[in-house]
Amino acid sequence: MSTATKAFEMKGVSKTFRFFSLNDISLDLEPGQIMGLVGPNGAGKSTTIRLLMGLLTADAGEIRLLGHAMPDQSAAAKLDVGFVSDDMRLFQHLTLAQHMDFVAAIYPGWDAAYAATLLKRFGLRAQQPVKGLSTGEQAKALLLLALARRPKLLVLDEPTSGLDPVARHELLTEFMDVLRDDSRSILFSSHNTLDVERISDRISFIDRGRVVAASDKEDFLERWRRVQLRLPADQPAWALPEIVACERDGGLATLTVDGFSDDWLARLDAPVQQVQRMSLEEIFVATVMHSRQVQEAQAQ
Repeated sequence: MSTATKAFEMKGVSKTFRFFSLNDISLDLEPGQIMGLVGPNGAGKSTTIRLLMGLLTADAGEIRLLGHAMPDQSAAAKLDVGFVSDDMRLFQHLTLAQHMDFVAAIYPGWDAAYAATLLKRFGLRAQQPVKGLSTGEQAKALLLLALARRPKLLVLDEPTSGLDPVARHELLTEFMDVLRDDSRSILFSSHNTLDVERISDRISFIDRGRVVAASDKEDFLERWRRVQLRLPADQPAWALPEIVACERDGGLATLTVDGFSDDWLARLDAPVQQVQRMSLEEIFVATVMHSRQVQEAQAQ
């Protein structure tokens, strides 16, 4: 993949089902970057990924995966794409070694030495039957089978879903160690913002079938703030575009701000008591709630 070829591009992609629709999805990922696709359950994350992977056909829009038009050129594209989904299942009656042999026979890029390294790093045993693996170990096994192919793009659809907090932390820690060894493009979907925040360079928020915000992770964290200040109880709230929400408790006002800067604070010209950074989860919730309010207002 040349530096000019994006890991993937989605332009104006839409898909309509009976009770759900994906609307005008436009996303792209540069080589070597990691994108976190964050959304509530049912927001459209898996539908977006299935369209990207050619498992569904879009009603409108354009999709390119590693430079290949989807779904027409999906066979060529998937040779260099590793895909792991939370609904994938291993063959319970086979050993992990048998799974590895099967994948190696299909994909010429299989790296046996790297697979052996991942076995040790993930604490897995090749000869153990899959039915004896815990849920967390099976998730690691699926990652191993995808990573050892040395794909140019790794697509992970809720890979930590169903894991307990300890298993999820362990899996992500091992996963991050692996990523330090090799630069690849990754699309990682989850409703868990802590997982996404740990590994992602870029973040895209999706809700009700729409991308409601997309930016570099650091940009999100830098421009969002919660500002507390004292105001006369009868003073009306500001109508500034950067203020996403305003909560009043007597003379205390708490502003949720998207577009914070020292210059903006100076223009506010008010006695500020406290300025707080926001976590990615808080930013995600504020973004989704504001987007829903705007959509509801437009619908009236």
